[in-house]
Amino acid sequence: MKPNMGNMMKQAQKMQQDMARVQAELAEERVEASVGGGMVKVVMTGEQAVERVMIDPAAVDPDDIGMLEDMVVAAVNEAARQAQELASRKMAAVTGGLNIPGLM
Repeated sequence: MKPNMGNMMKQAQKMQQDMARVQAELAEERVEASVGGGMVKVVMTGEQAVERVMIDPAAVDPDDIGMLEDMVVAAVNEAARQAQELASRKMAAVTGGLNIPGLM
């Protein structure tokens, strides 16, 4: 049976529209990661842009700046992981689980 090119084009256009909608939704979504018992928190958009870093004053030890730096890095990395997971879930809903190279 020959594939219906018109139908395939409509499906591709709908998927493209749905992907654009999901990308717009991701811009509005937020994830928050905290480390060190909540001493460092990072808020990141679904597009993986860091929006806010919050540091509890108790985490600031002038004699151990390295620990604070490590907590900031850990919080940013965890927020990025959560944002990527969120984007993957939302895109999978649009693509039906298809693994499209270069997409998210």
